[in-house]
Amino acid sequence: MCGIVGYIGNRDGAALVLEALKRLEYRGYDSAGLATVSDGKLTVAKAAGRIAALEARLDGNLPKGSLAIAHTRWATHGVPNEANAHPHTDGDGTIALVHNGIIENAATLRKRLRERGHTFRSDTDTEVLAHLISELYTDFLEDAVISALHMIEGTYGIAVVSDRDPDTLVAARMGSPILIGVGEGENFVASDAAALLEHTRSVVYLDDGEVAVLRADGYQILDLETAKVDKPVTTIEWDRQTVERGGYRHFMLKEIMEQPASIRDTLRGRLLREQGTARLGGLRMSDDDLLEIERVVITACGTSWHAALIGEYLLEELARLPVEVEYASEFRYRNPILDDKTLVIGISQSGETADTLAALQEAKQRGARTIGIVNVVGSTIARETGAGIYIHAGPEVGVASTKAFTCQLVALALLTLRIGRLRSLSVLQGRDIVAALEALPGQVEAVLAKADAVEVLAKEFASSPNALYLGRGYNFPVALEGALKLKEISYVHAEGYPAAEMKHGPIALIDELMPVVVVAPRDAVYQKIVSNVQEVKARSGRVIAIVTDGDDEITSLADHTISIPKTIDPLTPVLSVLPLQLLAYHIAVQRGCDVDKPRNLAKSVTVE
Repeated sequence: MCGIVGYIGNRDGAALVLEALKRLEYRGYDSAGLATVSDGKLTVAKAAGRIAALEARLDGNLPKGSLAIAHTRWATHGVPNEANAHPHTDGDGTIALVHNGIIENAATLRKRLRERGHTFRSDTDTEVLAHLISELYTDFLEDAVISALHMIEGTYGIAVVSDRDPDTLVAARMGSPILIGVGEGENFVASDAAALLEHTRSVVYLDDGEVAVLRADGYQILDLETAKVDKPVTTIEWDRQTVERGGYRHFMLKEIMEQPASIRDTLRGRLLREQGTARLGGLRMSDDDLLEIERVVITACGTSWHAALIGEYLLEELARLPVEVEYASEFRYRNPILDDKTLVIGISQSGETADTLAALQEAKQRGARTIGIVNVVGSTIARETGAGIYIHAGPEVGVASTKAFTCQLVALALLTLRIGRLRSLSVLQGRDIVAALEALPGQVEAVLAKADAVEVLAKEFASSPNALYLGRGYNFPVALEGALKLKEISYVHAEGYPAAEMKHGPIALIDELMPVVVVAPRDAVYQKIVSNVQEVKARSGRVIAIVTDGDDEITSLADHTISIPKTIDPLTPVLSVLPLQLLAYHIAVQRGCDVDKPRNLAKSVTVE
């Protein structure tokens, strides 16, 4: 969600952290700020809006200092304005702090601090923590930070500096990601490794309840009882060029077009053709372990939740396991029935989604087995579960997920193949699925080659204020995902429905002004959806249909069609979602929207 960068060394800190912060703009934010320490003086600058607004405010006069922290804020407490922007300071202006997360007992602490004479200048929960650290500060900054953290409830990823300790940068984490970048004669702090690739690929991930004390010549990690913690240094394999646009107008379009490669990467080394199964060493579960599973619960949010719905269909049809799909934000507050024969799967692109992480922790405490399907190596969910499937989609910068979604589907298909071969699938059935998976990257390329035709179609529908998306079976969740993409980046109201449910209410909306996108490949429910298309046309609806190559029946009914190659029914979502991603993208461009950074949204939701 919000972005954090910190630096301590011998370089110009302000310029460095500002440039690094720009690498995190994709995460979504509404204000920005930085703080530096130089010659015993703390200097803070911040502004509402983009980083460019902060740079305009500074007008080239960056504050000096080789100790600096910076932040992009996504508002939770208080409106997006300069007063609420980070960094926040204590009353004397000697401590500056940036924070991702929510301090749940901030109101109580603010009241106590006011009674002791503290004056607050913002509406944020974060400012309370700055004042609390100041209240507890005696000798060393890290001691004051640790003492303050013992008094707060909630989540945090923080970086703290003070002009009273100008050679120290303190960072800490509880539920919100923070990592250390290790350099020579300098060290870094960030909420995302992408910010640091220009400077180092050696990182140390903090776990919950850990505090990092950084100086130019080294660092140490403590727990909240001040005991030292030894942590491994991880090398980031991808480089800066991987997260650049590469000639594309937007990251989202680049990531849509990368899907043949990202799907190949998800499959690489995992298909066993002769045995008709998949190799998934990251599961850390033997065949006997997998056979002991009697029930699966998949928990996720947003686009990952749509992937989970398709995973439900996959596992129930091909592996014959009962599956429930839960919104992570609801699951964590229910009283779910779980035991050691239940497998709980958390799906998250970032591996940091707060609700999904909390749901997995709850499941683990109740004795269930847990695994993660994530994109980011070393992310919190990956470390928390200790088992699962990395999708290897590469960095996804656009806020609206595209390539991560299709790679999640492929990962779920691999998991289904692995379990299904143990429970219900013959070797011949397994080989058919392997062959279909091997063909997917080339088929994805064939669909994406039609991007220009989708762009032409988008021009016709860009002014429509509403849209209805319909699908059945495996492609009902695709309809949900297509509608979500349109809402996220073009701000057009869109709803996804099971096509048969249209008669139970939504059909009242259909007239000659209503675009209806029907996901209708030639699959097991094809004739049923043909009837649904006829119902829409009988009410003068404008139909855009996603069909299988060579389909003449729906083509004769629909106003527009986009065709996809034939594949087995369980894999059709990987292909049928592609035109919907392109349609949403091109409509958003036509409407002049900020495609990569849609309003009010953040890439990684690390607060409730």
